[in-house]
Amino acid sequence: FPTFENTLVQLERSGDTLRRVQSIFFNLSSAHTNDSIQSAEEIVAPKLAAHSDDIFLNKELFRRVEQLWNERSQFTDWSEEQQRLLKEYYESFVRAGAKLSDESQKRIRSINEEMSTLTTQFQNNLLALTKERSVSIDDVRQLDGMSEAELSAAAQAASARDQKEKYLLQITNTTRQPILLSLKNRDTRKRVWEASANRGLGETGGIDNRPLVLKLAKLRAEKARILGYESHAALTLENQMASNPKAAFKMLQDLVPGVIAKAKSEASEIQQSMNRDGIPGELQPWDWEYYAEKVRAEKYQVDENLIKPYFELNNVLTKGVFFTLGKLYGVTFRERHDLPVYHPTVRTFDVLDADGKQIGLFYADYYQRDNKRGGAWMDAFVNQSRLLHQLPVVINVMNIPRPAEGDPTLLSLDHVMTMFHELGHGVHGLFSAVEYPTLAGTSVPRDFVEFPSTFHEDWAIHPEVLASYAKHHKTGEPLQRELLEKSIVASKFNRGYETLEYLAAALLDLGWHSIPADAGVENMEAFERELLSRYGVDYAPVPPRYRSAYFAHIWSGGYSAGYYAYLWSEVLAADAFAHMRDLGGLTAENGKKFRDTILSRGGSREVMKQYRDFRGQEPSVDALLVRRGLK
Repeated sequence: FPTFENTLVQLERSGDTLRRVQSIFFNLSSAHTNDSIQSAEEIVAPKLAAHSDDIFLNKELFRRVEQLWNERSQFTDWSEEQQRLLKEYYESFVRAGAKLSDESQKRIRSINEEMSTLTTQFQNNLLALTKERSVSIDDVRQLDGMSEAELSAAAQAASARDQKEKYLLQITNTTRQPILLSLKNRDTRKRVWEASANRGLGETGGIDNRPLVLKLAKLRAEKARILGYESHAALTLENQMASNPKAAFKMLQDLVPGVIAKAKSEASEIQQSMNRDGIPGELQPWDWEYYAEKVRAEKYQVDENLIKPYFELNNVLTKGVFFTLGKLYGVTFRERHDLPVYHPTVRTFDVLDADGKQIGLFYADYYQRDNKRGGAWMDAFVNQSRLLHQLPVVINVMNIPRPAEGDPTLLSLDHVMTMFHELGHGVHGLFSAVEYPTLAGTSVPRDFVEFPSTFHEDWAIHPEVLASYAKHHKTGEPLQRELLEKSIVASKFNRGYETLEYLAAALLDLGWHSIPADAGVENMEAFERELLSRYGVDYAPVPPRYRSAYFAHIWSGGYSAGYYAYLWSEVLAADAFAHMRDLGGLTAENGKKFRDTILSRGGSREVMKQYRDFRGQEPSVDALLVRRGLK
């Protein structure tokens, strides 16, 4: 008969070798891919999907787990973590289709296999698109406004692709492009913006992602229906903090009126600046970044390029992020040079606790490469587990443009915040102190997983932290308090735009995943237009942060019906940070409490209980509105 030991512990022990190989393979496929990795992935992804189905659709195995579940009230001596593990397994089996008829299970298997193939194809297409849509410029005058460093990086990018005497503007994963900030030439801006926004629409015989999007949305809806849910969103959100699509929609929609108003007031200031410049006509999406930066500079007397020299990459990492983590949690990061890495720019660190004991390994891969997918992420090569005697091995990956040989890597405030954010995920993995690998580290609901990462962002602009890392890379002089305060106030200027582009993308995601199985959506762009208009976020100068054809989070990144989670988590993060500030801010005592109640617990305790353990109450939305400059 089934027991905790002979069923759940055995499940936890099984497959560990595969888990290790898999996590390394998939990180390489995202961070450092090549043709052979891509073709291997096309073969192996459907096999792994089938392997997972072989476990979770196994009737004998489910019978054992179900018996334990039905008798759970008798196991009074089980720990909270053991109870959580049982719940996790039981729900995973049921949500995979373990209770379905053989015929339904057969269809589920074939859907899963097809979806894994489509997802892999979408990811590979996106990488190829990032290359295909780069903008090549012959005449340097068209790049007026770019800094020396930006120009030499663009020249280097061109020569890396054998385009001598040219400049290459590479596009990033979002609709808006950071380089638009610098470009004076309106035609060049338009070219770059259109290269980004029309990605994946099959223009001029290029890559067309539309059939993949329609097919994935349809398959997900069909699978949800077979499992007894009205939509993919209903299935996905059932075990999240939001618990149903209605709650997620409500949170997003409640913000729309205030955010639209803020974006429109920003737009009118930007339009005035364009009029003063004698630019004819209405504000267009490709004008926003450039003129918003102009307005910001005039209104707050700040220029992003004046701050960058104070944010040198290594300083930000060691004297910024590591300094903060040392102050809060007593940990040290000690660099190593003897470990194998997949690219010479990847760095490795031992992570040591206050008592000198090693708690894990940290890998950092920060530079943009042609064979790396866009964005920034944290991953675990090995999850912590006392049962398996495993220490965690985690990695942070970013896409910071690589400067010309010999130049320092100077970061924007945005990159600085991202570095703090990703190491927030990092410590969630590194500080994990649980028994079972299934519950380790970041194995929590998606609308909670972004909480520790977002919480750590705000330390980037904490006075004591800034004093430690924000120093001029040549002279070592500290960043003037006044300049920084101006840029923090100025950074709230564009918050209406930033929040609106995010809301539009999050509503797009929930919209795609709320369609019923028989909806028969045939036209991606028409569906997108109708949806944005229905939710009142169809404001032309501010397109969604991602449009459907290149929305990697939801079609290949595991965030389907989950992009709302960033804002949901930000409510927790803003509330927790404000609470910690009231308790004295950057202190070891505050850090210990956050580590003990949140960062070390993984999924071993229900997440709202974790939050209440730390905060003493449920979160309020007020701190978020202040953080986003909406209040």
